[in-house]
Amino acid sequence: MATDYEFYGWLGKGPDAANGKMEWSKFEPKTWTEDDVDIQVTHCGICGSDIHTLRSGWGATDYPCCVGHEIVGKAVRVGSNVKDIKVGDRVGVGAQGRSCLRPDCDYCSTGQENYCTRDRVDTYNGTYPNGEGKSYGGYSDYNRTNSKFVVKIPEGMLSEHAAPMLCGGVTVYAPLIHNGCGPGKSVGIVGVGGLGHFGILFAKALGADKVVGISRRNSKKADALKLGADAYIATADDENWATNNTRSLDLIISTVSNGDMPLQGYLSLLKPGGTFIQVGVPDGGNLPVINAFMLIGNGVKIGGSLIGSPGEIAEMLQLAVDKNITPWVETRPLTDANQAIVDMEEGKARYRYVLVNEKHA
Repeated sequence: MATDYEFYGWLGKGPDAANGKMEWSKFEPKTWTEDDVDIQVTHCGICGSDIHTLRSGWGATDYPCCVGHEIVGKAVRVGSNVKDIKVGDRVGVGAQGRSCLRPDCDYCSTGQENYCTRDRVDTYNGTYPNGEGKSYGGYSDYNRTNSKFVVKIPEGMLSEHAAPMLCGGVTVYAPLIHNGCGPGKSVGIVGVGGLGHFGILFAKALGADKVVGISRRNSKKADALKLGADAYIATADDENWATNNTRSLDLIISTVSNGDMPLQGYLSLLKPGGTFIQVGVPDGGNLPVINAFMLIGNGVKIGGSLIGSPGEIAEMLQLAVDKNITPWVETRPLTDANQAIVDMEEGKARYRYVLVNEKHA
């Protein structure tokens, strides 16, 4: 089946791309299969992962690379094996583009595709099996992804609101639901930013009794409270923050990507039996040293969480519609992508930038 469109996007061709030096160029998408969907991109959120990848912060990037894994647009080509999506549907793609999808896989067969390591392909900077080529992301005119990882966007949700939920939103939604967020629980969200603001919104929507925003400075306190937080901790502006709030939280989700975070202090905020989940990843992946006595003496648990499955994305989007969750986003034209990633890295977003492909939106 011939198509009347070509694949163009902002390509990073070396680490300097992260400094706003991506180039608009043509690229060759993965080889078409009848399990795939082509999406005419209208919106794409900017995620911190994009910048880490552009500069090879998480390992060597396979340049050229088109980033962007918070993709929303219109399905314009649908494979014959795809039953739940039709041409014209408004759809989205998050951070994952493929897993093994085998019935004998412990993860794919139980709705945990995000933890499959066989034939896993990220939405960008990945290589498909069977010689199908590379994966390219959503800072582009079109995207091609396996249909299993393409989700329908519910009616009643703006595309610019849906886009950043496909990675940023589900990255905090998944650990909240898997670690008991709900009535009777007190939840802390470390980092009031792109991920953290979703954490506050979803923790409240899931019914937590108390939600606490945690950041370095008091400058984000008003925003955290407006988002729905019941209290706020500023770790750099209150020298007694850990002592004053010891053993007050059941669950902490840490969204920060800082290898120098005050991790011991965060752990001291947990009640015995409490859980700390890390979702942010510093360049190099290293976290501060953990004192064993802190874990043993307080009976706390520490873990991590990786994005979310397609099923969890769909569930989260429906919750957002049902609870009227509105993320704080600022739209930027796709033509302005280079400046937008620079502004994102400088912390200017409040709290998520979404690129709008004005040719298609």
